[in-house]
Amino acid sequence: MNVRWLVWLAVLVVAAVLAQKVLASSSTPSVGAPAPDFTLSSQEGTSVSLSAYRGQWVVLYFYPKDMTTGCTIEAHNFQRDQPEFAKRGAVVLGVSVDSVDSHKKFCTKEGLNFKLLADSDKKVTEEYGSLMPMIHIAQRNTFIIDPQGKIAKVYTSVDPNKHSTEVLAALDELQKSAAK
Repeated sequence: MNVRWLVWLAVLVVAAVLAQKVLASSSTPSVGAPAPDFTLSSQEGTSVSLSAYRGQWVVLYFYPKDMTTGCTIEAHNFQRDQPEFAKRGAVVLGVSVDSVDSHKKFCTKEGLNFKLLADSDKKVTEEYGSLMPMIHIAQRNTFIIDPQGKIAKVYTSVDPNKHSTEVLAALDELQKSAAK
């Protein structure tokens, strides 16, 4: 390949990344908006509805793919911190476009006991502005939903290594503000 083609390829890649960020940010539910309700199947094969968690805090995190490095790290950290989320009255729900069977294998292999939800038709992931265009997997985005069912905090493009800790800190701040 000559240099001219490499430059054009680089320009196209940058344009695609920027378009993805614009599309995601324009369709991502904003703080204060009602969290879009949904019902999805968990790794246990049971239906899980967001509305069933009304009255408690929900950490709804979207992740690209079961059994991948970043997603495994993020899931392990959320698993490690389950007692801390419970102390704050919060439940963690993970969502990807993988199947129920894939989630079941992932949970079994990695010792995960919180709910992973299968959005195989990609509708919920898209509704939350978290579907990557062209490759159709979930972006690594997280939504903290308050007990009234409203979006309290939005994270986009998170670092899986420290995300669980930063979500716990945000819950502390949000709960202090809500108590005032």
